[in-house]
Amino acid sequence: MGEDHLPTNLGYLCGFYPSIAEVCRRLAINRQQFNKYLSGQARPSRHNMRRICDFFGITESEILLEPTRFTDLVALRRAPLTNEALEAPLRHLERLYQASGSLSRYVGYYYRYFYSFGYPGQIIRSLAVITEKDGKYFWKNLEIKRTNNPDRRITLSKYEGVAFLLADRIFITEYETLLRNTITQMTLYPSYHLGVDHLVGIQTGGPVRRGRRPGASRVLLEYLGRRIDLKKALASSDLYTPGDIDPEIKRLITNEIPPGSSVLEVEQP
Repeated sequence: MGEDHLPTNLGYLCGFYPSIAEVCRRLAINRQQFNKYLSGQARPSRHNMRRICDFFGITESEILLEPTRFTDLVALRRAPLTNEALEAPLRHLERLYQASGSLSRYVGYYYRYFYSFGYPGQIIRSLAVITEKDGKYFWKNLEIKRTNNPDRRITLSKYEGVAFLLADRIFITEYETLLRNTITQMTLYPSYHLGVDHLVGIQTGGPVRRGRRPGASRVLLEYLGRRIDLKKALASSDLYTPGDIDPEIKRLITNEIPPGSSVLEVEQP
């Protein structure tokens, strides 16, 4: 058999994160077991290998490449785009911005609620913000998950994206900012009240903790205002059991396909 390059390449990928512990928390893999993968004392099971590759956005054949080839491959994917490479996608974005209505009344902070894709039966409440610059609207979202398990105390996930108002619907597209290996798309109803209170809709994506399986869920944004106590708001961002969430919010994000329907939909409020 040839030389096993997995430990070296896995260690290189972990270098993009603050710590090995952070990677283990996000993967929900025991730290001691993961250390054996890094040292070459053990190989991941087929299931864990798939989870690791999905998490880092690579294939199994790629992670087994000779380290020099592997680092060149990863560097190429993470390299800044040239002006020529940026031109076409930016042109498409510019067209969407030209067609978009104003989202000025939606600028501000929100709690975002949805049933977790990776933690079945639990609800994520994260902190998000919509900002405006030169008539364009941008989105940032911070997920904080705290657990009592000593191996997985706090997990942070940061997302950024863009927002549009098209055909009387709000579209928000976000990506995970660290490895840039997952995208979530939200489609929301605008608010028809005098003031913004909450926005409801559907989101789709493929969170890495559930492997390669894409998913869809109802989502709710609760408007907090343009100026908030950030420390307090972040302290309330976490995983919750349904019993700890406001009953009306829980009702609006419950994922049910009613009799006679074949797709997950959200009624206009």
